[in-house]
Amino acid sequence: MSTFREALAGAQAPLVGLWNASGSAVAAEIMAGSGADLLLVDGEHGPITVSELLPILHAAAAYPVTTLVRVPWNDPVIIKQVLDLGAQNLLVPMVSTADDARAAVRAARYPGGPGEREGTRGIGSALARSSRWGRIAGYVQGADSHVSVTVQIETADAVANAAEIAAVEGVDAVFIGPTDLAGSMGFPGRPSEQAVVDAVDAAIDAVRAAGKPVGVNTFAEADADRCIARGAAFVFVAADVTLMARGSEAAVARLKQARTEADSY
Repeated sequence: MSTFREALAGAQAPLVGLWNASGSAVAAEIMAGSGADLLLVDGEHGPITVSELLPILHAAAAYPVTTLVRVPWNDPVIIKQVLDLGAQNLLVPMVSTADDARAAVRAARYPGGPGEREGTRGIGSALARSSRWGRIAGYVQGADSHVSVTVQIETADAVANAAEIAAVEGVDAVFIGPTDLAGSMGFPGRPSEQAVVDAVDAAIDAVRAAGKPVGVNTFAEADADRCIARGAAFVFVAADVTLMARGSEAAVARLKQARTEADSY
């Protein structure tokens, strides 16, 4: 399967993504079949264990969508497990410094020979889906070509360090999370505050100046339009759980309101 790095390089327009936050393989398949370019499986806030991730990857694999997995933390053990399971595209949250970004890249890479790349990923590919249980010839030597690493900027410190984070070798893209960024700036639950919007725009500019693709989580249409106009290479525009929540509310709201009005006569 093509990596997120390759999808970005070959894109003729900004890529559009959806979240699978429910942990449901059925929901993942519905999202993957929607025409979206990207599917982001949320292992940070979603109720998804490593073993529960596998049927989600199976469900998405049947569709022309690039699947990313957000790990719970910048933890080499979790990253190793998720990669061995066959996830190719990692999203690592709460990366606030260049050192954080380098740690994520090292965790996603196998050790190299003397003078070659640094890596700490444990070599168990013959036992893992990532190499199709040893059926991909030379998987360990060529694993970097099968894996992409995206890091998530979502703190004020990360915005200040955005250029240095983006410049880290092995970081393929940077993703901005306005909600946690708002919290770190003293505006919890208020990502539309102008100071937060300005910080997002500054991070977009810094990452692009460093020569890396940048994306933003934008559930509001106006935010997506603004970020794309500023140069975002990808945006995520909705999640399965929010679509179900808002859609189910809208489905019953009209008739409930009509019933209420009728009862008032």
